[in-house]
Amino acid sequence: MARRDQPGTWSREPGTGQTPPGKGTAAPGGTSTTGRLSRRESVAARLSHVGADGKARMVDVGDKAVTAREAVARGRVTMSALARKLIRTGAVKKGDPLQAARLAGILAAKRTSELIPLCHPLMLSHISVELTPTRTGYEIEARVRTTGQTGVEMEALTAVAVAGLTIYDMLKAVDRGMVVGDICLVEKRGGKSGVYRRVPIAD
Repeated sequence: MARRDQPGTWSREPGTGQTPPGKGTAAPGGTSTTGRLSRRESVAARLSHVGADGKARMVDVGDKAVTAREAVARGRVTMSALARKLIRTGAVKKGDPLQAARLAGILAAKRTSELIPLCHPLMLSHISVELTPTRTGYEIEARVRTTGQTGVEMEALTAVAVAGLTIYDMLKAVDRGMVVGDICLVEKRGGKSGVYRRVPIAD
């Protein structure tokens, strides 16, 4: 039976007693004089990259605890039978798309802060990118770890996206109808928000 994902669940990181995002957290910059959040303040409370003045900002993580952090992301590339055959028989003229995609994903994770404007540059301790054959193409999974003051969700997601695009680049001559998609965060650990897991459900 086909499976898809539903939005995940949050749980407290053992020993932190921290509350997941959106659960009783105060708005940055305080409340309005009436004791209620203004619309702008309400947006800022939900989106940490938006200040009380409505402007985009890089979040100051200087006061956050240094913890071990990990994120896992997945996506998939759907392609024609011919494209799959070329990969599996080693007949792609440009070389091995899977090895190229794996290296591209690792490099992309390391360069995420140069691609996503408000991401922090991070010292990553581990990056892995795995490609698994499926009936219609390949599933891509990236796992990223660091010890620091902010998470590595964007690094994992970026690794998956760039790995998928690399496969597309290497096979576009034979299949321009390939689809890179279903990119999502599967799991994250560490930090104030604790553990998140995306829950698979059956169609």
